[in-house]
Amino acid sequence: MMQISSKKINVASCCLHCLQAGNEYNSTTILLLHGMKFNATTWKDLGTLDTLAGAGYHPVAIDMPGFGASPQCDATPDKVLSEFIAQGEVNKPILIGPSMGGRIALEYALNHPGILGGLILVGAVGVAENKDRLAELNLPVLILWGSEDQISPLENSETLLSAVDGAQRVVFNGAPHPCYLDQPDAWHRAVLDFLNSL
Repeated sequence: MMQISSKKINVASCCLHCLQAGNEYNSTTILLLHGMKFNATTWKDLGTLDTLAGAGYHPVAIDMPGFGASPQCDATPDKVLSEFIAQGEVNKPILIGPSMGGRIALEYALNHPGILGGLILVGAVGVAENKDRLAELNLPVLILWGSEDQISPLENSETLLSAVDGAQRVVFNGAPHPCYLDQPDAWHRAVLDFLNSL
């Protein structure tokens, strides 16, 4: 087990709680968002923080305002994420966003080109609303989806795949919306394969 530490950071007039593991110096930072029913602890319980840190990365799981141990605040998710990355002076982080976190991650990548080193979208919502802008994404993108996703249908992954130049996709057969919870081994393997290819 890698050591996982908890910290609170004040950004954009919000107090953000996050969990982190691994060496924050000389290693790529992986920022993990979460879905509507989950929080930063989900990534600890699933073993994702351990797995990424063990592979030499610096994973940071963020509780967005109003979730987990982060109190609600007035700042938009985009502003919170922007200031978190700027304040931490994180260079080219990889952003992972499932479901609701996928919308936040996707819109952040669209609104702040050149900041991220890569984007992993997992059953992301908000794809249709941003359909006209998807071709603007100019960074490595991995699309992960459960074949039985009833919240964000598999067609959304098709939309992303066809619109984003060079995007890769992995479909978890038989998996529901939170495909990472359903097939954690396949999830970790897909994420590490992508990260190691960058």
